[in-house]
Amino acid sequence: MNDDFYRQILDKQQQAAALPSNKEITAWGLQVIRLLYPEQSKKVFFTLPQLHEEFARLNDELCHIMDATRECSDCDNKKVANAFFDGLPALYNILNTDIQAIFNGDPAARSEFEVVRTYPGFYAISFYRLANCLVKLDVPLLPRILTEHAHSKTGIDIHPAAEIDEYFHIDHGTGIVIGETSQIGKNVKLYQGVTLGALSVAKNMAHTKRHPTVEDNVVIYSGATILGGNTVIGHDSVIGGNVWITASVEPHSTVYHTPMIKVSKNTEKTE
Repeated sequence: MNDDFYRQILDKQQQAAALPSNKEITAWGLQVIRLLYPEQSKKVFFTLPQLHEEFARLNDELCHIMDATRECSDCDNKKVANAFFDGLPALYNILNTDIQAIFNGDPAARSEFEVVRTYPGFYAISFYRLANCLVKLDVPLLPRILTEHAHSKTGIDIHPAAEIDEYFHIDHGTGIVIGETSQIGKNVKLYQGVTLGALSVAKNMAHTKRHPTVEDNVVIYSGATILGGNTVIGHDSVIGGNVWITASVEPHSTVYHTPMIKVSKNTEKTE
């Protein structure tokens, strides 16, 4: 192999060395979430000055991460970091609606504390909400690293650019896929294995709406696949398990399979 090949590898090594690791970036995100919800961690900050110090430290850390990851000479990373932390009260409020939706919608949930501490759906939603705030501030790379961390931990794959309104409930969650241009209204509940996907993955569709819209007060049961940017699931609808949908559904609809199931009685006797 010639030296040009080795130089390419060395250049990539130097570029990678300048970037914070995915572990460092996700650790930053987890620290932000645990400051908002200390019930996820044993460590609690008891004084207001300590909280100010921690948020200021995480603000500086976000600036450092963006300095290393944003290829932009005129970007004001400090301004972006300040804007992110100024938006934390709104982020906290919408996450509280998600906790309420999960608690109210799951008979097995004994407390909101339990939802925050143990539910993979809330873990994935909290990382998505954090990442989505960064997407709206035009921060590259970081949002995807954060949501892919949650994906690896929970099996729930939410693209950080998806638009999801308040009171969002994921039950069980494993295998859920929510594509980049999905739009989800208020008070929507998804069960495991649901896909909100694209009909086509052609690269020339990168900047078009490829994924479905789910309006308010919709329940989508396990294994349902809903595809296409023009597909709208009307409000107050129920989508049954394992259905395949590529066309819009009117509000107040119920969509389900009607399988033929035969049950026969075994009359054979064992000697």
